[in-house]
Amino acid sequence: MQVNSQDYSVRQYSQNTKSATQAGAVGSTSAAASEKAAETTSKTTAPDVDRVEFSRDTDITKMSDSDRSALVQSLKDDLNNQMSRFTNMMTQTFQKQGITAASFQGDNFWKFMASGNYTVDAKTKAEAEAAISEDGFWGVKQTSQRIFDFAAALAGDDVETMKKMQAAVEKGFEQAGAAWGGELPSICGDTHTAVGKLFDEYYASH
Repeated sequence: MQVNSQDYSVRQYSQNTKSATQAGAVGSTSAAASEKAAETTSKTTAPDVDRVEFSRDTDITKMSDSDRSALVQSLKDDLNNQMSRFTNMMTQTFQKQGITAASFQGDNFWKFMASGNYTVDAKTKAEAEAAISEDGFWGVKQTSQRIFDFAAALAGDDVETMKKMQAAVEKGFEQAGAAWGGELPSICGDTHTAVGKLFDEYYASH
């Protein structure tokens, strides 16, 4: 069923652009943080991570307004749950090393992650490695697709609104760099490139 995507986009864009921007920033900084954690020790063990699967059977832009709205909420909930899992894991790691709670506040958390001034145990490293692997939640494939899906669900099949969402995503990557406190690791650049290709493919199809 064809939906009135222009109507939906106008209603949703103003209140959700910030969320799209944050999705880009969160995906970038979390992937970078997982990569940094994975590099911190040379020990390995069996990964203990949640697998997140997303069905590709339906064209998001052709979904009904209510289904796309539900998808947006589902993506946000999934992202928040995975973010909480990751930050809790790292916070516990920091606390075991006597690192003060001040290091966990706001952007301090990401800047401390970027510094690498900590160690992680084998289990934490394995989880981080699995998270940023090719099929991991914070890997290039899933992170880029998740950011694009979020934008597509908000914009519907409206090209101009998709361009606005892409601009929001670009801003998100800039914010990620600022939160990280320096140049983001290569995995973030790869994710950025992959997201851009998904947008390019969308425009080409229209």
